Amino acid sequence: MASVALLLPLVSAGPSATAERPDSGTLQEEFTAAAERHRVPSSVLLGVSYLQSRWDTHRGAPSVSGGYGPMHLTDARTALAEAPHHADGAEDARGDTSRPPKTGEEAGKRAVRAAAPPAGNTFPARLRTLDRAAALTGLPARALRENPAANIEGGAALLAAAQRELKRPPSPDPADWYAAVARFSGADDAATATAYADDVYAVIRKGERRTTDSGQRVALRAEPGVAPDRAEVARLGLRRTAGSGPGSTECPRTVACEWVPAPYEEFGDGDYGNHDKADRPASQSVRYIVIHDTEGSWDTTLKLIKDPTYVSWHYTLRSSDGHIAQHVAGQDVAWHAGNWYVNSKSIGLEHEGFLAAPDAWYTEAMYRTSARLVRYLAQRYGIPLDRRHIIGHDNVPGTTAASIPGMHTDPGPYWDWAHYFELLGKPFEAPGHARPRKAAPAVVTIRPDYPAHKPPYTGCEKAGQACAPHGSGAVRLHTAPDENAPLVKDVGLRPGGGDSTTDVNDLGARASTGQSYAVAGRRGDWTAIWYLGQKAWFHDPRSAPTAVASRARVLTPKAGLAEVPVYGRAYPEAAAYPPDVPVQTVSPLPYKLLAGQRYVVGDRGPGEYLYAPTFDIARHRVVRGEELYYEIQFGHRIAYVKAADVEVRSAGR
Repeated sequence: MASVALLLPLVSAGPSATAERPDSGTLQEEFTAAAERHRVPSSVLLGVSYLQSRWDTHRGAPSVSGGYGPMHLTDARTALAEAPHHADGAEDARGDTSRPPKTGEEAGKRAVRAAAPPAGNTFPARLRTLDRAAALTGLPARALRENPAANIEGGAALLAAAQRELKRPPSPDPADWYAAVARFSGADDAATATAYADDVYAVIRKGERRTTDSGQRVALRAEPGVAPDRAEVARLGLRRTAGSGPGSTECPRTVACEWVPAPYEEFGDGDYGNHDKADRPASQSVRYIVIHDTEGSWDTTLKLIKDPTYVSWHYTLRSSDGHIAQHVAGQDVAWHAGNWYVNSKSIGLEHEGFLAAPDAWYTEAMYRTSARLVRYLAQRYGIPLDRRHIIGHDNVPGTTAASIPGMHTDPGPYWDWAHYFELLGKPFEAPGHARPRKAAPAVVTIRPDYPAHKPPYTGCEKAGQACAPHGSGAVRLHTAPDENAPLVKDVGLRPGGGDSTTDVNDLGARASTGQSYAVAGRRGDWTAIWYLGQKAWFHDPRSAPTAVASRARVLTPKAGLAEVPVYGRAYPEAAAYPPDVPVQTVSPLPYKLLAGQRYVVGDRGPGEYLYAPTFDIARHRVVRGEELYYEIQFGHRIAYVKAADVEVRSAGR
């Protein structure tokens, strides 16, 4: 490990009271040493680092906001130079150049366009903390990016400098560092800085321990009595956010949220953008929260949402500090999912990030604020906290056979659903925490060990090129219980019968953490599930299972039916439409639910269609039919079947 040359005086504060005894030469020892040298309480240094990176090094790769190492020291200019596929304005990693608006019957909405390149090369202070750390420590920028010990040293120096600038002594009491922690966030507004510091101190009070991505054991002993003065943030002189507007922000008090409205404008000739006015949940229930990634920077994403000719989503979350901007009121319908039925019954959250850049990592700060926002929205709209309702854009079905290949695939296999649901307070665990399993259950929920589970992927940088090994929450599905067996096929994704691949964007043979499936068989270390009308096998050894037993209802075709159609939207029957609303075709997808197969059941309800063809909301209608549908977990994406075609059973029957 490179030696650390310091410009600041080396003052020993004695052994840390909060860091557990470190192993010699470990990352924990580096935290302890840096804290002592800069007279920063080790719990503060560990807490800040946990909120940024969970103490991971990410092999020196930058985050989506250009942050490096355990302390997330930011150097956006270098990050962009080293990773040209992250550059704003580039075609995103899914091959899309824009987000499709309403499809099929929604044709006529203004076409969307690709993101424009940034206007300049300047970066805000929050994206340039590494330069300041280099000046404070005398360490070269490269060492701060690549050497974990130097990176931790730089973070400690920044905290110590913030404390000095606030004219506060280097107190051994963690409670006295609240304002310095808030400044470390890099936020330019008081609400975000406060929310960030609150999270750090929540970590300090609770304590944490984990094994990092480099195999290091790091622990922070809980200090439940730490009680900082939150009013200290006023010393930073930060701006106040625009927390209200025409719709006002709809966020929990525990996050920083500002109103950055998406425009609702009329262009003439029946054309308008970029969302629809509605009256949810009075007009329609909200049943889904859709998790997206932006495939672009925070700044570019906010430019796009202000463009009336572009599409829309409800919230954007910033990676560096978890700051939230709300753009569309929850009662209104944003154009974000590429499926009008899902749009009309969902809220869309965009997270600053890139699907195919696993080491352009999401910060813990963003995961935490996102989880708090989702909990708030779920309670507000009565949305269950499970993976049939908290879904990725990659779980949204195509509306017709033709639309399936063009559906989006974000946030992809590197989004940590297991950690996300732990933050939601709904971890994916077997009933009674029964692991390992003694017998094959009737239903399983996918749950690999994210850090250790590293299935091979291709296409992160170039088509066919292997991606760097990285933790993943997805398992790969084969036609037989053998890793050399072909992958299962997706006839909707490849109508010509082509094979599924290991490409990072190929969802044809993939099941993801939190998704539940009916078990179709068990052989050795392999489990089979019913998936897209076929039996699909994944590696699931009892000694290290990649799925847990689950409880759920399942459905199967009614007796006498050999197969039933599957749909990408639950629209009403023709008789339900009033004369002034065009009847929408209920088009089956190119899949079949066959007799003897079982699929996990989600919601049950009548077909619905939101008719919103004009800027004048007086012509908007919600058509609701008598025909009932069930949502099911059919493949990687959800789907719908008519209740009249199926029967629901307990999983054990």
